[in-house]
Amino acid sequence: MPFVVGIRFRPAGKIYYFDPGELELPVGTRVVVETVRGTEIGMVVVPGREVPEEQVTQPLKKVIRVVTPDDLEKQKENREKAQEALAVARQKVQDRGLDMKLVDAEYTLDRSRVVIYFTADGRVDFRELVRDLASTLRSRVELRQIGVRDEAKILGGIGPCGRQLCCASFLSEFYPVSIRMAKEQNLSLNPAKISGVCGRLLCCLRFESELARTPDALTGEREESEESLDEEQVAFEEGPEGGTGQEDVSSGPVEKESAQAERPPRAELPGCDGTGDCLRCTSSDSCPKDSRESETGGGCEPR
Repeated sequence: MPFVVGIRFRPAGKIYYFDPGELELPVGTRVVVETVRGTEIGMVVVPGREVPEEQVTQPLKKVIRVVTPDDLEKQKENREKAQEALAVARQKVQDRGLDMKLVDAEYTLDRSRVVIYFTADGRVDFRELVRDLASTLRSRVELRQIGVRDEAKILGGIGPCGRQLCCASFLSEFYPVSIRMAKEQNLSLNPAKISGVCGRLLCCLRFESELARTPDALTGEREESEESLDEEQVAFEEGPEGGTGQEDVSSGPVEKESAQAERPPRAELPGCDGTGDCLRCTSSDSCPKDSRESETGGGCEPR
């Protein structure tokens, strides 16, 4: 397996693997690497380790060096020049009447290329714009269209919660978010309340969707679904006295009176205090254990 380090080029950006060679690169080290776009500065966020071959994009490029003061000074100058290039590009877009919004621009370390990010409702023919910008900026120009969520990630901001946007602070990738997640958490379905600054559903709706589906997720226990329970065989958790991990209580014909006699008192059931108001009884609309288990000694009485 190849030995690599993980490097990120933007805050909360995607992580790319590079070959560290003979360099010792702890987390937080800023390095110069060769990418498909040119020479760039990134930060080590994953220490050196071996990874499976399929996780590495071939050919695996090497880390050139640890950054020097000259590299950092040049990066600062590049950021200033990138803003100047962005202003020039915006003026040319306005002059040509193109339906596109320029978001950000960045130069590679060697200034061989400038990448300009933009958003648009549809496809935009910007070939003439690229030629014009290349002759004006005297550099290779790449226009890259992004979505509204990527725009929010680049620009940053404060969310409705008062904290920095998740996408701009720690989310390296976007995951699907659906209105169903808001319903499961009994949240308001008012679009203004469940939408982020990008106009799409809040990414954080996904964070607690699993907890909403499994009330016992905080304790590490998962609620059994009815589909997973066998009509002829019901198992219950290990009792307070120890015993086996799972026990068959209805593998054959059992009289109800016998089952009632063998059933432990409600107050002795794991996680139940016998009052009917414990966490396991009140964490959902129904008892975590269904009525079949109740009859055979496997859980609380149904509410």
